[in-house]
Amino acid sequence: MLRKKGLKTNDKHIKKLAAIVGPKEILFHKEDLISYESDGFTIHSHMPKAVVFPKNTEEVAEVVKYCADNDLSFLARGAGTGLSGGAIPLNGEVIISLVKMKRLLSVDLENRRAVVEPGYVNLKLTNSISDKGYYYAPDPSSQYCCTIGGNVAENAGGAHCLKYGVTTNHILGLEVVSPTGEIMEIGHDGIPDAPGYDLLGILTGSEGTLGIVTKITVRILKNPEEKQTVLAYFDDVADGSQAVSDIVSAGIVPAALEMMDKIAIEGVESAAFPVGHPKDIEALLLIEVDGISAGIDEQINEILDVCKKRNVRSVKVAQDDDERANWWANRKTGFGAMGAISPDYLVQDGVIPRSTLPEVLKRIGDISKESGLRIANIFHAGDGNLHPLILFDSRIPGQTDKALEAGSACLQACADAGGSITGEHGVGIEKREEMRFVFSDKEIEAQTDIREVFNPHYLLNAGKLFPSPGRCAEVKNELKAEAAE
Repeated sequence: MLRKKGLKTNDKHIKKLAAIVGPKEILFHKEDLISYESDGFTIHSHMPKAVVFPKNTEEVAEVVKYCADNDLSFLARGAGTGLSGGAIPLNGEVIISLVKMKRLLSVDLENRRAVVEPGYVNLKLTNSISDKGYYYAPDPSSQYCCTIGGNVAENAGGAHCLKYGVTTNHILGLEVVSPTGEIMEIGHDGIPDAPGYDLLGILTGSEGTLGIVTKITVRILKNPEEKQTVLAYFDDVADGSQAVSDIVSAGIVPAALEMMDKIAIEGVESAAFPVGHPKDIEALLLIEVDGISAGIDEQINEILDVCKKRNVRSVKVAQDDDERANWWANRKTGFGAMGAISPDYLVQDGVIPRSTLPEVLKRIGDISKESGLRIANIFHAGDGNLHPLILFDSRIPGQTDKALEAGSACLQACADAGGSITGEHGVGIEKREEMRFVFSDKEIEAQTDIREVFNPHYLLNAGKLFPSPGRCAEVKNELKAEAAE
């Protein structure tokens, strides 16, 4: 990780930061910083001033205090898997990497909770407690490498959030370092609807703009008695989309209800975990139900009946855990699989009402034709969380801009349908201006006022989440003038 030439620098800030975390726990040479100039949103990149690797909360607090006292911009970073640019150092920040804070601190099976450090990898938690009959529900596609601290920052979801909810539904407590370096404990030992402000709710999904999470208490769940998985193939995307609504309308709440279209299927079948999906199929549904054993077969039969009524070409139930695992491995590689069929791709993340799936997917198809770029669709159909993947080649002049414009148009389509511009990937820098699709200037101003309470000097992860100044600043002045009157 660190260069052998050692700590040779005249920069007083680098020297002081090295004194806090140790000379072997800091990067500051340009060639060492290249890996940190972007996250999973690679269209933009900016070089940080330095990267430090604290080993505990106290070191994080000391680094933050030093940065705050010396007017140095800073931000926290986990595994760098975020897809909206939330960890990109726009202002030459000191990056506080939390990857060395990666311990599972405690497990309390009686009260169904665990405490982890922010650098603890999502899937490791389930793997650590599965032999005891428990698991951690939030399961983003990157769960094999993303960190729970990053999941908290982005309020990550995953395939099973339809039934079990997103990250915020599983957070019971947080230890947080404020932007001025104070260490705070937030939460009430899992007491629901505790009195006072919902600080857990505010911090979860705040994209690293209000504080740095250094310890997380999460809810863990008992493994369901049984689970069964269905794979259904459709010759028409509209039939598959309508089947999604029909399943939920029938009173069935699947643990997961995923959809992929023809281009997405082409990608996953060209990548690491092909399972033999038909090449000419237009759409597939991957449906999972779980719970107590009694009643599971009835739910499966209802799902099969719904699919047949919607002109399914073929539908089958996984015969064993291995087949089920292969289907899910194929689906979970969906984003990365686009690299097998396109030099570059841009992942979008919008939310719509389930009932509008056919019309929004048609609009995305129109956007594809208008832009001249292929768009694959892989998404959590059950809760209307779409992931259009715009395929492009950055080596062709103008194609990157076309991809960004197409992505924005997809988000506009989601907003026009009564949805939102993000379900789990966050806003970061990618969708700042698109915040105006769903919020008025006054609503955005109210949110930035909350940020200023936590982050008054705007040194922590500046330039993220909210649109550039302009009308919002004018509205803020108007509100202040009204208050003065």
